[in-house]
Amino acid sequence: MSVEDSGMTLILGGARSGKSSRAMHLAASSGMPVVYVATARDNPADQEWHARIARHRRERPAGWVTIEEPLDVAGVLQRLEHEVLVLVDCLTLWLSNLLLENRSIEHETERLLAALAKFSGPSILVSNETGWGIVPDHALGRAFRDAQGRLNQQLAAHARRVELIVAGIPVCIKPDGAS
Repeated sequence: MSVEDSGMTLILGGARSGKSSRAMHLAASSGMPVVYVATARDNPADQEWHARIARHRRERPAGWVTIEEPLDVAGVLQRLEHEVLVLVDCLTLWLSNLLLENRSIEHETERLLAALAKFSGPSILVSNETGWGIVPDHALGRAFRDAQGRLNQQLAAHARRVELIVAGIPVCIKPDGAS
């Protein structure tokens, strides 16, 4: 699969399924300049989380430009001026950041979709599939799960290609250009 001039590719999967590795492989194999948009917020007080972020930083190729932006992914896309491939990892963390900041999920999703529609280069978006687990026992957890499901549906509707990663294996659920 080639991502050049292919619009948006959405990579979905569960925790530790291999989503990020797949997205990075696709970006690296494109031969294009890559802008990596990282949405995680580092927290040095949480040593395990801090170590995860440090590992992700080390795994990125040195030639890639990294922009760490936990909230304004649409703004990053709007500011990119030249032909690059943008990889956003991950929209699940972005969504949780928005919820914790009491931002309007609907408004931010509309901004993101509009920015993606105007973006001239290919994009690879990473997002978790959270709807296969148990129903959360608290309102914030249910709101997050529901918002994640709606976000993934909207992105998949606009994506040129959608892959589901299962145990490190990509399964194409929407081939290039399919409706």
